[in-house]
Amino acid sequence: MRFLVPLLVIVLTILAMEMVAWSSHKYIMHGWGWGWHRDHHEPHDNMLEKNDLYGVVGAVMSISCFMWGSPLVAGEWAWMPATWIGIGILGYGIIYTLIHDGLVHQRYFRWVPKKGYAKRLVQAHKLHHATIGKEGGVSFGFLFARDPAKLKAELKQQREAGIAVVRDSAGA
Repeated sequence: MRFLVPLLVIVLTILAMEMVAWSSHKYIMHGWGWGWHRDHHEPHDNMLEKNDLYGVVGAVMSISCFMWGSPLVAGEWAWMPATWIGIGILGYGIIYTLIHDGLVHQRYFRWVPKKGYAKRLVQAHKLHHATIGKEGGVSFGFLFARDPAKLKAELKQQREAGIAVVRDSAGA
């Protein structure tokens, strides 16, 4: 029973990190942080991207929580739940790396899903990459994907309103 609360904190942190990632992606990466994120949206042959620095930011968040939760580091100010939050942030980072970098962008392995939620995730993120530049766009999350047909319709509306420049191959 002692593991139930830590497990709940870890799971809730992973879910909360999807909200943090969505808002960071929409308002920072496609806003004032575009300088780090731009190369992720442009073709290149580099193994690493400036965008990977956002993963370092996530790692610093996780490590900071581990430190805050450790009596060896924080002494009497240590707060044990911070350790479980740090594990949740780490867990989200692992999931993100496998799904976004691995499955969607095929940086680590090659597999194209033919059906199911994995296919929907790939389609949604491909539609995110359908815009040219940082303006407009859809599907800023990484683990939860809306219906690709609805995302295409939203992209079409953005294009028609002059909000986003959409690549011809996107079909919007």
